Amino acid sequence: MSLLKLDNVTIRFGGLIAVDKVNLTVEQGEILSLIGPNGAGKSTIFNLITGIYSPTEGNIYFEDRSIGSKKPYHLAAAGIARTFQTIHLFNNLTVLDNVLIGAHTRGKWNVTGALLKFTPWVRGEERELTEWAYDCLERVNLADKADELAMNLSYGAQRRLEIARGLAVRPKLLLLDEPAAGMNPQEKATLLKMVKAIRDSGVTIFLVEHDMKFVMSISERISVLDYGVKIAEGPPEAIRSNPKVIEAYLGKGAVNSA
Repeated sequence: MSLLKLDNVTIRFGGLIAVDKVNLTVEQGEILSLIGPNGAGKSTIFNLITGIYSPTEGNIYFEDRSIGSKKPYHLAAAGIARTFQTIHLFNNLTVLDNVLIGAHTRGKWNVTGALLKFTPWVRGEERELTEWAYDCLERVNLADKADELAMNLSYGAQRRLEIARGLAVRPKLLLLDEPAAGMNPQEKATLLKMVKAIRDSGVTIFLVEHDMKFVMSISERISVLDYGVKIAEGPPEAIRSNPKVIEAYLGKGAVNSA
């Protein structure tokens, strides 16, 4: 079953077509990667899926429901979470508090509940959310850092903290934008195992990544963008030898000399 579907999605910024008639599906339970040269439109696709942008043409469906005009907070409540290419953490808050911010998007109490925070039912929910936040930190090997400030974490740990905050939303679909960027080989190997474990727990993964070794090791399918157009899609072994993909990354001469 397709969890997410992009149907002829186009977005224009003035006279620039950033994404052009893209058709794409993310199947329930898979790891799909979206690759392409710089400026191909990959992060724009993520911004469309998460409600930061709305399509100029076409539509986006999540669990067969149209979400092309939904706001980001509606999509988080529906089960779509993401990380960003540039780390977006609350640096002056603790690691635990960063994850609790994500967890509270699933909380049941409202403004009235917040004002009555000492009532038993609010305290009970807060306890449950804190337990869930710790569980998310366990999944990214950061539970022992819960009381540290986010700014004091290493770069790789900050990347993992962003993933934990995304997991706190209890997503059905997790979008990872350049999750391996800036990591050393050991951190990438740890991340690869972690992402596979998250998928195995029932969360569908859609990621954008430039590290081709990482992409080829983790993906079940790969979609390729070039200048906002989808030029190829398939399993890693097919994408690796696809002439259009080689040309997009290396130029036409690389195809002719192959």
